[in-house]
Amino acid sequence: MTGTLHLIRHGQTTANVEKILDTRPPGAALTAEGRDQARRFAADRPGVRPAALLSSVARRAQQTADLIGKGWGVPYRVVDGVHEIQVGDLEGRNDEAALERFREFVRRWHDGDGAARSEGGESVDDLLERYIAAVDRIREDDLPGGDVYLVSHGAAIRLAAARLAGVPADFAFDNHLANASEVVLAPEGDRWRLVSWGETTRSDADPMG
Repeated sequence: MTGTLHLIRHGQTTANVEKILDTRPPGAALTAEGRDQARRFAADRPGVRPAALLSSVARRAQQTADLIGKGWGVPYRVVDGVHEIQVGDLEGRNDEAALERFREFVRRWHDGDGAARSEGGESVDDLLERYIAAVDRIREDDLPGGDVYLVSHGAAIRLAAARLAGVPADFAFDNHLANASEVVLAPEGDRWRLVSWGETTRSDADPMG
């Protein structure tokens, strides 16, 4: 049996509310709303018994996975390589100049500029190298047993899923992921097929979405 891969964006954090660029683990914690979002994610999918419930190393992802797991009665485990793309000298900022620079980098990344990065940050090539390696391990080790749920991060999920499933750059850039929404991918030969992508709505309210 081979399952589908569910890439879940973590619940709302204090940094999301304040539009702070928060990429360096452990990072911000969930808000009360973020905790409720994680609980609703589990409650809206009763009876799920995943082959694996996974999380990035970030605090917000682990808190989200823990709450989802409690709703389903399953444990989660942390995997390396699937944390948010690192923004370097933009970390911790929420001024408009920093947010605009970040948006410019995101546009360039989706347009195929693999080397673009902020000072001290990661390029999209850096992100994809570690993220896709992690997905390959999950595909080999966990996906044969059924559906896998991985709690990760908005920008990283969009960039990685677009590459894995051949999603057009404009679609991936325009369609942000709300907190506790998911991108679902299905293995197809040696590639991946896009099954669903969040709510496919554009929102600039949260730069990391």
